[in-house]
Amino acid sequence: MSHTAAVPDIRRSATDCDVMLLLEGTFPFVSGGVSSWVNQIIRGFPEIRFGICFIGSRKEDYGVAKYALPDNVVHLEIHYMHERYEAPEVRESRGNGKAFLQMDLLHEQLRVGRTGRDKPDVTALLAPLVPLLEEGKALDESAFLYSEEAWKYTTEKYREFCTDPSFVDYFWTVRTMHKPIWNLAKVARNMIPARCYHTISTGYAGFLGSLLKLQNGKPLLLSEHGIYTKERKIDLFQSEWIHDNRDVFEKDASQIPYFRDLWMRFFEALGRMCYQSADQIVALYEINRLRQVADGAPAAVTRNIPNGIDLPRLSALRALRSKEIPPVLCLLGRVVPIKDVKNFIRAMRTVVTLYPDAEAWIAGPEDEDVAYAEECRGIAEGLGLASKVKFLGYQKIDELMPKIGLVMLSSISEALPLVLLEGFAAGVPAVATDVGSCRQLIYGLDDADQALGAAGAVVGIAEPQALARAAVELLTDPVKWHAAQAAGIARVERYYTQDMMFASYRQLYQGAFEQEAGQPQQKKLTCPMGHA
Repeated sequence: MSHTAAVPDIRRSATDCDVMLLLEGTFPFVSGGVSSWVNQIIRGFPEIRFGICFIGSRKEDYGVAKYALPDNVVHLEIHYMHERYEAPEVRESRGNGKAFLQMDLLHEQLRVGRTGRDKPDVTALLAPLVPLLEEGKALDESAFLYSEEAWKYTTEKYREFCTDPSFVDYFWTVRTMHKPIWNLAKVARNMIPARCYHTISTGYAGFLGSLLKLQNGKPLLLSEHGIYTKERKIDLFQSEWIHDNRDVFEKDASQIPYFRDLWMRFFEALGRMCYQSADQIVALYEINRLRQVADGAPAAVTRNIPNGIDLPRLSALRALRSKEIPPVLCLLGRVVPIKDVKNFIRAMRTVVTLYPDAEAWIAGPEDEDVAYAEECRGIAEGLGLASKVKFLGYQKIDELMPKIGLVMLSSISEALPLVLLEGFAAGVPAVATDVGSCRQLIYGLDDADQALGAAGAVVGIAEPQALARAAVELLTDPVKWHAAQAAGIARVERYYTQDMMFASYRQLYQGAFEQEAGQPQQKKLTCPMGHA
């Protein structure tokens, strides 16, 4: 979670690099667990020359950098997928029917793969299309926007598949959805040479990785913290900008509105193309690895590598703790809907009733979703908790951990949260919702792990009463709290150190470099079912 001061100008330029990191909406402009992990990985391999390709939505959505670039970042380029731009000049065009037929074959396989048990390999269909995306070729942006074949294709698919009555919304949704494809194809053509590519998600960054792999033949690594398509679905379910034009007699409550489903299928398709292009695919824990396989990842190239923390630095914080258990419940994270900060605030109403000395600290940036942050403040005031719920903004974890009694995590979606591991190392138990690997981290994975004891408690999603009672039970029972502290310390020391994580990634990078050089590879990592 540590960062350095913001840096006004961080652009760097090189003619080549060893590893090109493909980062969507994370480091160095957005703080949080994934960005912290990227910073950790880069600094953990000072001998590797990293390039960074940052992919964002619009420039106005990001401020200055939240992290200083390590010295071994030799290249940084920044691209925005939804920035206003000058479209190609309108011109009459018949279009290439054969090229659009090739594109239709790819779309058909993506549709088949979504509902069928077998996931057909779509990379073979994608490969011949990539060169056609270049300006002047049969599937360039101008052909997509203005050709008769594009109009014919769009209207046919509307009649065949669309269940929403608005053709205008369908037409513009398809255009908006596909616009980044040409942006990414241009980025790929202009990318500096790299020995391998490493994307930290599927989505746009993962699709860029697929394009680069097909274009240059260099190894592609994928590390997923959360499952991108799952998180995008959560966002899309909550989005208010997606239209549903059906009237009250046409709507079926059991069906997802067509345009919402169309966006979901789009990100599923990008994910499958990345999965099937990648040479190695990393999940943080077994449930996510199985989800990757179910979504189209070849099982043979998947593996688990858990996050690891800087144990010496964080363990030193234990000596700074007072003998008393601080009556402080702290949520460390961005103030955004997926963290369900509102649930934590509502839980505090019960906490304060049962334990009047308790207070809540919310330590994380509020600039990512300002409206949501304001709503959270409003709920705290409305519940009479203005003096008990403190919004601290970003805080340095080293200064915060010795002052708190519990790490609280109320999220509706997580992967393997670094903040829980950091808390354990610093001697702080946790109460978390039952998302991602939280149950594994708090209660243990296998028999040997579980024998270490519970490092806190796990409760259901959006259950403020359960969240509150679990927290109060720990804070008011010193014997139970100290047992949870000891279990957390033992678990993180045995299974989740950054030295373990670095060893696994060193092997992955070395394998990619050997593959790129055409050398016989060393024995590959096995696919661990539990701890890596």
